[in-house]
Amino acid sequence: MLESRRGLGFGTGAYLLWGAFPLYWPLLEPAGAIEILAHRILWSAVTMGLLVVVLGRSAHVAAVVRDRRRLTLLALAAGVISLNWATFIYGVNNHRVVETSLGYFINPLVTVLLGVYVLGERLRRVQWIALGIAVLAVVVLTVDYGRPPWIALVLAGSFGAYGLAKKQADTGAVESLAVETAISGPFAAAYVGWLVASGSSSFGSHGGGHALLFTTTGIVTAIPLILFGAAATRLPLVAMGLLQYLAPIVQFALGVLWFHEDMPPERWVGFVLVWLALAMFTVESLRHRRQLRLAVECAPV
Repeated sequence: MLESRRGLGFGTGAYLLWGAFPLYWPLLEPAGAIEILAHRILWSAVTMGLLVVVLGRSAHVAAVVRDRRRLTLLALAAGVISLNWATFIYGVNNHRVVETSLGYFINPLVTVLLGVYVLGERLRRVQWIALGIAVLAVVVLTVDYGRPPWIALVLAGSFGAYGLAKKQADTGAVESLAVETAISGPFAAAYVGWLVASGSSSFGSHGGGHALLFTTTGIVTAIPLILFGAAATRLPLVAMGLLQYLAPIVQFALGVLWFHEDMPPERWVGFVLVWLALAMFTVESLRHRRQLRLAVECAPV
């Protein structure tokens, strides 16, 4: 019971921090999204390298690097998470926080679709209905925005692909992020170096406090990841699945209440349809898990 309570606290902390990210990235302006991304990758690589040494995971990381299949999957993960981070930072710093929250609301449904088309998993009838409602929501939001909600779709698709690559790599959270940032780190360092050489870098050009904020991007990335890892070992998957909605809920609330982004009636309709699809999908999944557990318990020995 104590471990479950601690796990709940760790998981809640992780998702609340991820939800609060829209308050952090604008602090790094006037730097653009790509410069912020490069620094995030670079300082995350430094932070994860230190963590690997402090936690004594060097041998684990070396084993991952020697495994060609895992290394390939983590290289793919590094690419799609970089796209995800860049899109999120761009969305937040261009006053589209509500749209970024939409991406993480629909991410579980995109993950399910990847499971169907990539892993050959099968969906039950209610799950197909939920996906249909989600597609309708995207259509409604496309009409409202006057364009497809690209930021949300890229966030959902890239994070879904990231989760799939991580699942197949089957590597610890610290080791995997250490390898991912080590792969993308040299590209980030080259870009930062080019910005400095061309006189276009924001780092160090707006005071020491601004430069210090850049260096904290690695810590900001690592802390919720460590909390998430601690929660994942203490909580059942069902609880983790429900906790994941905390982040987009916080982001949506910040977009509407803090950043005062427009929410016309048509946009509310689109979001309500997404929430309906998620509710149907979650309730059906919980019910199916309960039925499977009862079937196992009642089966003859």
